[in-house]
Amino acid sequence: MSDPRDIDEDAILKGLSAEELDQLEYELQEMDPENAMLPAGFRQRDQTKKNPTGQFDRDALLDHLEKTAMEHEDREDLVPFTGEKKGKAFVPKTTGQIPEHEQITLEPELEEALKNATDAEMCDIAAILGMYTLMSNKQYYDALGTTGTIANTEGINSVVKPDPFKIFPDEPPNLTNVEETLDRIHNNDSTLTEVNLNNIKDIPIPTLKEIFEGMKGNSHVESLSIAATRSNDPVAYACAEMLQENTSLQSLNIESNFITSEGMMAVIKAMASNATLIEFKIDNQRQKLGDSVEMEIAAMLENNSSILKFGYHFTQQGPRARAAMAITRNNDMLRQQRLR
Repeated sequence: MSDPRDIDEDAILKGLSAEELDQLEYELQEMDPENAMLPAGFRQRDQTKKNPTGQFDRDALLDHLEKTAMEHEDREDLVPFTGEKKGKAFVPKTTGQIPEHEQITLEPELEEALKNATDAEMCDIAAILGMYTLMSNKQYYDALGTTGTIANTEGINSVVKPDPFKIFPDEPPNLTNVEETLDRIHNNDSTLTEVNLNNIKDIPIPTLKEIFEGMKGNSHVESLSIAATRSNDPVAYACAEMLQENTSLQSLNIESNFITSEGMMAVIKAMASNATLIEFKIDNQRQKLGDSVEMEIAAMLENNSSILKFGYHFTQQGPRARAAMAITRNNDMLRQQRLR
């Protein structure tokens, strides 16, 4: 028997007629009958040999279907319809009288008072008697919290309304002069002990870096806050360098900024060289800091004995517990020093 690999396929194909080639192509068509997403023509081979009858006429087809349906006899019902009504007729329930053994006789004066009471007074009485299911929570607690006056003025069956919306005034803009503050930081002004740049959106990044550069040699500023100033990683790196050299800063707030995990990691590692910071806030950054940063924060707090307040919402239970224990330890140490 000859080897199949020695067969000349081209010579065989050249010897086939046109009909044989069409038959071969028909047999080699790859169909997928199980794929319901394909049209019917792609799921099976075309097996029809009938020639087309002409163009599609929608109106003629509808007329033909309607005529066929009218000529087709209806199937007889298994149970013929006679119009007979079955079942019991609906009779509405009548509100019965209260049984005699459940009726309560009140004193004439009390019965007269209840008969003449308004809906608001009945609502307060129901709240005092503990019938809290007859009213909203607000009506119930308002009635219990007042004495000598009628708290509810709308009655028991009133529509529950929400509390009126309280309008709070917008927070006034921060009017701090950034350039003047920067000059005072560089000049080590003794009257400048607090720098608050919160919510100033248009501070350039180089200016923020200069502020931390000037804080390296400043010995009077005790509180520095740059929350919501759109600070990013370059500002965080400048802050890290400042923490390694400054010896007077006690409160630092860098919340609500665009500092990533890399920049925050540099700030946390720089805290190993700082022993004066008491309050430190880093929460609500644009991106999550991640597990590695939280573990580094917990390790930093365990090795730091000066931080008494730390603002950050941990996502992991382990670092959260370690940080809480470290902050509690530092506050206990401070309290013991005061008692001595």
